[in-house]
Amino acid sequence: MALGPRLDLRQSQSLVMTPQLQQAIKLLAASNLEIETFIAEALEANPLLDTGGPAEPGAEPERVEVAPPAGEEATADQLMLAGGGEGDAPLDLSSVDRDWDTGDGSAPSRDAEWGAAATSIGDGEMPDWEQLRAAEVTLAEHLEGQVGALTDNPRERFIARHIIGLLDDAGYLAATLEEVAEDLGVELYEAEAALALVQSMDPSGVGARSLAECIAIQAREADRYDPCMAALISNLDLVARGEIERLKRLCRVDDEDFADMLRELRGYNPRPGLAFAPSDAGTVVPDILVTPNAGGGWDIALNEETLPKLIVNRGYYLELNAGATSRESQGWLKEKLADAHWLIRALDQRQKTILKTAAEIVKQQDGFFRRGVSELRPLTLREVAEQIGMHESTVSRVTSNKYLWCERGTFELKYFFTSGVASADGEGASSAAIKARIKALIDAEGPKNILSDQQLAELLQKEGFDLARRTVAKYREAIGLGSSAERRRAKKLASVS
Repeated sequence: MALGPRLDLRQSQSLVMTPQLQQAIKLLAASNLEIETFIAEALEANPLLDTGGPAEPGAEPERVEVAPPAGEEATADQLMLAGGGEGDAPLDLSSVDRDWDTGDGSAPSRDAEWGAAATSIGDGEMPDWEQLRAAEVTLAEHLEGQVGALTDNPRERFIARHIIGLLDDAGYLAATLEEVAEDLGVELYEAEAALALVQSMDPSGVGARSLAECIAIQAREADRYDPCMAALISNLDLVARGEIERLKRLCRVDDEDFADMLRELRGYNPRPGLAFAPSDAGTVVPDILVTPNAGGGWDIALNEETLPKLIVNRGYYLELNAGATSRESQGWLKEKLADAHWLIRALDQRQKTILKTAAEIVKQQDGFFRRGVSELRPLTLREVAEQIGMHESTVSRVTSNKYLWCERGTFELKYFFTSGVASADGEGASSAAIKARIKALIDAEGPKNILSDQQLAELLQKEGFDLARRTVAKYREAIGLGSSAERRRAKKLASVS
């Protein structure tokens, strides 16, 4: 056999992702707000791109319709919600309800009795979030506005303002007074006096270094900081654990006095600064809008308020083309024209793909939109992909960072893909529906009828859900509910108050 170099021809196939294909994939996975940013950048880079002019008379946002399941007719409520059908005004987002959890992830001891604060916006006119945020007053601004009225000592005002700048969103001071004094080069007693000044400000409890100090400040202001209340505040860990008898001995009070003290304790604000915390309102903007229609089905549309319409500025193109005399300028102009056409087609295809995917999700989860989370069924990306004739990875990208608004609230598209457990009807039930049922059973408990995980499993099995005790415990912990012993102590404590 001869050894030496030689030249062979081989034929093979490979997938080459062009830059445009890679960009199209990124566009598919991006949310509407990310697309808005991308379009703004594209408008700056391509002079031939322009935002769309006025829509044609009677033009409607691109939408799809999902018919009601066979055998189901529109109810009177659905017909009322749907309005008059064709010609109705576009969807008004003023009825959107959102909840924002303002919890700061602090230690359990701080939140043990009061829980995380939440603010909800009810039905009615939707506020202008931009104006609302612009008008917000921060905690630091609120406190600094009080400094001048409380002291005329420039040195004390300076130290107090420094302390205010160190407060966290909940109004607590994380630094020690020794650190404050060292940073400013002042005496410790001066830092203590400035902190006392801050702690005398509104809201009551601000400037505290611990939960106990925060509550004690509020109790003193209410003229309720007697030795019994002081003992109770000093033992908040026992309050959280529900050790009532031990607390009564420490406070040296009877049942009636202890119940009054406990009610008063719960009336104090454990995180006074959160009233001035920056609002997260508006950070989640729905990409897809789902509304009932007169036929008993669903109308699904993209939220075009966050999607500027792109067009090619033909007049500017003709103007530039007339002045393009060199080959280089003509080549550049053709490249920009091709880029503009491609981007418009890519965004149009993105919209069609999102609507197609959302329509299938609504069709598969029709029970959820009509009756709530208890009707949420197990659903996988593969099921949706097979129904709409796309690859599973495409559906995964479409459902990433996308939010759907319906009358039940705003949900991430991924929310509708849940694992399932076996049920009596053979179709299975989603884990979200199981969690909702477990929560409902626990919420209905009486102080003397606390359900163990085994009892919960047995009740669910009677309802057709094939769940083991350990699975029930896993779901219970996932939704943040304590064990039967913890719930028994909490309800016992609540009954005393």
